[in-house]
Amino acid sequence: MMPRAQDPAPVTPIRGTAAQDRPVASRPWWQRRRRALIGAGIALVALAIVAVPAWRALSGGERRVPLAAVRIATVERGRFVSDVSAQGTVIAALSPTLVATAPGSVHFVARAGEAVGKGQLLARLESPELENELAREKASLENQEATLARESIEIRRKMLANREAADLAALQLQAADREFRRAEGARAQHVFSDRDYEKAHDDLGVARLASAHAHDSAELEDESLKLELRMRRLDRDRQRLVYQETARRVAGLELRSPVDGVVGTLAVAERATVAANAPLITVVDPSVYEVEFTAPDVYAPALKPGLAAEVTVGASRVGASVAALSPEVRQGQVVGRLRFTGAQPAGLSQNQRLAVRVLIDARDGVLKLERGAFAEAAGGRYAYRVRGELAERVPIRLGASSATEIEVLDGLAAGERVIVSGTDGFDGAPRLRLVH
Repeated sequence: MMPRAQDPAPVTPIRGTAAQDRPVASRPWWQRRRRALIGAGIALVALAIVAVPAWRALSGGERRVPLAAVRIATVERGRFVSDVSAQGTVIAALSPTLVATAPGSVHFVARAGEAVGKGQLLARLESPELENELAREKASLENQEATLARESIEIRRKMLANREAADLAALQLQAADREFRRAEGARAQHVFSDRDYEKAHDDLGVARLASAHAHDSAELEDESLKLELRMRRLDRDRQRLVYQETARRVAGLELRSPVDGVVGTLAVAERATVAANAPLITVVDPSVYEVEFTAPDVYAPALKPGLAAEVTVGASRVGASVAALSPEVRQGQVVGRLRFTGAQPAGLSQNQRLAVRVLIDARDGVLKLERGAFAEAAGGRYAYRVRGELAERVPIRLGASSATEIEVLDGLAAGERVIVSGTDGFDGAPRLRLVH
């Protein structure tokens, strides 16, 4: 028989807190979410602070632009100098280039950079064809001279024969005249027959006619022979000119310096074969330099010879004047030359680059403004006038310009402030608000 289980021990219950609890009334929702509502209110106020000015700007056509992004200048009235700034290149006023007078191979006697005098031998061309041509022309000239000498003798012989025939006819006329006078005397004494008298008279007429014809024929023959001799002389002279021209070309095979100067560039290599009229060597006269400059073609109507100019050489400015202008425009540029008005600056070199300023016009009492990119925007017809924090787009009319200033013809007054930097990014907005 199994033993009987013992009864469990009695459990003592734990005392609760119900006796200590008190009922509390429920709070409104806005009190429970007070912190969230305060944060939302602050956010709305901040958004209004930002959005209201933006809405006002948009509703009034304004555009916000950082003040640091624009450049502002003041309209002034004073002396206005219209000029053109350009880059110039130093060139020799006298720099002849010698060319080949005939095809051949070239041998240089002088080298680049060598100082040479006028008439000094610089290079020599070897042209066997031209030298052979000279020999042929010389032989032809000598042949023409020999032929002329022989024909001159022959012509003088013919002229002598013609004069001899004329003289003989004159003597025959004298004899016939003497016989006729004798016949007249004998007839007067009745010792001469009429038949013999008439024959003597006829012989005198024949002698006169023969003498006149012989004289005229001799003159015509002389003129013909003289003309023929002249033609032979002209042939000889023509051949002499051909020979002299060929001799000149052969002499031109020796290239000599036309001026005192310095050998510039050698256009071909030593012993190179060149064609006729090919450039070979350049001589630079360093005693007289000029400055060649290029300017945009918009300045072409204003540029003219005689205008004053300035050339910046190192730290100094040297006076110059426009000496010449090209009559044509190439690739949107007009080319001109400046000549120094005073002493030429020392230390100039061929092809040295210098800053050039050509003075076109100078006037006093001109309304002007600092030149900037605004003048190119919209063709220079509008500008943004600044008043306080606002910039208003106003129509303007611009005039002449210089390197640093531009003339204001209409639309602005002295003392007004204008945005002179580029305005393309404003998209033509009627007003701008400049913000820091």
